Amino acid sequence: MRTVLIIDDNPAIGQALSLLLSLHDIRPLVAATPDEGLALLARERVDVVIADMNFSADTTSGAEGATLFRAIRARLPDLPVILLTAWTHLEAAVELVKAGAADYLAKPWDDAKLLATVENLLELSENARVAESARVSRRRRREALERDFDLCGIVFASDEMLRTLELACRVARADVPVLITGPNGAGKERIAQIVHANSAVRAKALVAVNCGALPGELIEAELFGAEAGAFTGATRAREGRFEAADGGTLFLDEIGNLPPAGQMKLLRVLETGEFERLGSTRTRRVKVRVVSATNADLAALIRDGKFREDLYYRLNTIQIALPPLAERGDDILPLADFFLGGATTLSDAARDALVEYPWPGNVRELKNTIDRAKLLASGAEIGVEHLGLPDNVGSASRNLDEPSREIVEAALLKHAGIVARAARALGLSRQALYRRMQRFGIPVQD
Repeated sequence: MRTVLIIDDNPAIGQALSLLLSLHDIRPLVAATPDEGLALLARERVDVVIADMNFSADTTSGAEGATLFRAIRARLPDLPVILLTAWTHLEAAVELVKAGAADYLAKPWDDAKLLATVENLLELSENARVAESARVSRRRRREALERDFDLCGIVFASDEMLRTLELACRVARADVPVLITGPNGAGKERIAQIVHANSAVRAKALVAVNCGALPGELIEAELFGAEAGAFTGATRAREGRFEAADGGTLFLDEIGNLPPAGQMKLLRVLETGEFERLGSTRTRRVKVRVVSATNADLAALIRDGKFREDLYYRLNTIQIALPPLAERGDDILPLADFFLGGATTLSDAARDALVEYPWPGNVRELKNTIDRAKLLASGAEIGVEHLGLPDNVGSASRNLDEPSREIVEAALLKHAGIVARAARALGLSRQALYRRMQRFGIPVQD
């Protein structure tokens, strides 16, 4: 149940606030002294605190309220605190709000305003609790993934890649074809490696062939092999990739480029495990796990008569859709740091520019950009000018007035500690806000 702790030495105020909150399905707890309040916080789950600014009749500075607030802040830094203040304590209350208090209300308070403030903070507390639960769940899922599976050294931080890798590892042990879709340069081959590394045939070979890198007349020979004299230049018998992958995994990249004759033979191998080399009548048998990948719209190729529908359904028993880098922005800076290799660092402006850029060439383009920047940078730090990105990329972050600690904390409080939402409200990238939080000493929750 939603719970509010009232800390006030005036019994009448405690009773009035308790009744008001109870009428709105909020559980009140009452403490008459700061020590009682802190003791209750130690044993009860509290969502919001309403605390008086003064606990001694002969003191009007609000110092006791300030001391209590700092004690609460030290023990429970994310717990919202509303200050009840007399006009004589107003300046002190404003200073505490700047230091992180949620709000202050002057006595005598307005019931509607107090309830609205409490309800808003209760909603934020619930959102923060849900967000924290999600963070813990993500961390545990990642730890389990890294513990139980071979991720082949992949670098990631985004939820999108976590879900993609969970699917890849889950289907790896099933002996069925897998189709990996996604744009060029996004890392489809690395996903294929992960599927193989966690499969029952991981001790066998993983053989890769790029169907888009060979002329159409050579793809069949590449896949199925050829006898001497099968075509011009075939001076000796040649083993194909299916034979080389027998007992293991065959990765067919850019499968949409496979010509019709190759598609027909591939369908037969998937159905029966049988094929013939070019120029041979001898039927050969193999057992191969086929993982294919494409950046093409295979459904459109089927409509245009360029790809066999029956082959598509054979290849697409399980589909892993790999999102472009622009849709998994949390991966950009970890990848960039990995490509840097620790020899150099990125300036704040460069990091903001990397996050802002849409990366049409995906991870491959990012790697090339970092490799080039390392060559161009004369010192130990890479600036935005070394990245070779369009001039307008990163300009907003370079000219942005840095928000103060108070503004950052207020944005985080308003958005229940969800950094992505607070960053959008402040006009910053998530990574830029993380850096400001670290600079201000604001705890960063993973």
